[in-house]
Amino acid sequence: MALPVFDKDMSEDDLDRFVANATTASNFLKTVSHEGRLMILCHLVTGEKSVTELEELLAARQAAVSQQLSRLRLEGLVVPRRDGKAIYYRLADNRPRRILELVYELFCADDCD
Repeated sequence: MALPVFDKDMSEDDLDRFVANATTASNFLKTVSHEGRLMILCHLVTGEKSVTELEELLAARQAAVSQQLSRLRLEGLVVPRRDGKAIYYRLADNRPRRILELVYELFCADDCD
């Protein structure tokens, strides 16, 4: 996919759309730029996990995991599901998976070869 070209002939509406999309993208990137949230997303790529499972996988306290999940939920990257007293989380859509694949390719793939 080609990136858009900004030029002086761009309409005001097009420019407004670019700014709105840039704001959305910036918020998404800020959210995934935190190590804890990035690791949570990495674990959720393989499927739904309970908060307890995530605590164990991350070797983190419940309060810290819940705080990061709250931010991910606020930004629309994860979706919760309650089952009795347990809360499970899954990816809300394919955006986190796609960005994680790129991050893996850029920063991790060579370490595993």
